Amino acid sequence: MDIKPHGQEPVGELKNYKFSESKIKRSTDTGKQPIVLVACGSFSPVTFLHLRMFEIALDHVRFALTDYDVIGMYLSPVSDSYKKQGLAPAPARIEMCQLAVEGSNVQVDPWEALQSKYTPTADVLDHFENELNGSADSERDGAKPQIRACLLAGSDLLDTMKTPGVWSKVDLDRILSRGVFVIERPGTDESDALAALSQWKEKIYLVPQLIPNEISSTRVRLSLKRGLSVNYLVPKNVVAYIEEHGLYRDESKRKDISGENPSSIEGSGSSSR
Repeated sequence: MDIKPHGQEPVGELKNYKFSESKIKRSTDTGKQPIVLVACGSFSPVTFLHLRMFEIALDHVRFALTDYDVIGMYLSPVSDSYKKQGLAPAPARIEMCQLAVEGSNVQVDPWEALQSKYTPTADVLDHFENELNGSADSERDGAKPQIRACLLAGSDLLDTMKTPGVWSKVDLDRILSRGVFVIERPGTDESDALAALSQWKEKIYLVPQLIPNEISSTRVRLSLKRGLSVNYLVPKNVVAYIEEHGLYRDESKRKDISGENPSSIEGSGSSSR
């Protein structure tokens, strides 16, 4: 697929990848820990809740965690190897994310999506810190504090983390010891999860939603499959992109990203993915 996200080379080739710091705010307050918020996920499609999560976390830092300074925010879509049901091709998801963040302070990093294999979340956070802090022999001012990459996620993350065997303890420590921002879901009780993860309790920041938002990509996909409107659930330009490419509808009617009908491509012995 040769789909070109705004301002980037055609995705699908990692050799063309370049990390973007265009919206990074260089911290001038040496008394605070600079962090970037990283939301990892399918984003199939990206919704207003995904974007709203950053704003909720920013407010929490401003008023509750004043020893942090958020200098950047990123969406990091998973690669196609994740093979989740309803997962649109990576080029389409990257493009939709790029469209969604236009005019905002959020950036899209396609590095994870371009990988040929699934990348553990801890490795993704390592990637961000390596890019932002540079190598050990870089010219970065050693007097400045190292930038920390903190995961931003919904409360369902804690449910998986408390379940034995889902996450390795090594990866849990690599993720949670950095600090993780969890947007609470109205009506949920995270006490069991916090008890199971008590070793990192001080680094798990539960962020309340004062205005409940229950938008989910799953519900958006279901609405699209039923032919229902998703206006005001998904950014307008993302809705237009979905309609243009026929995403999340009956596969026999969906246009391939290349502009062809996938059923005719499959019939010729080729693959649309």
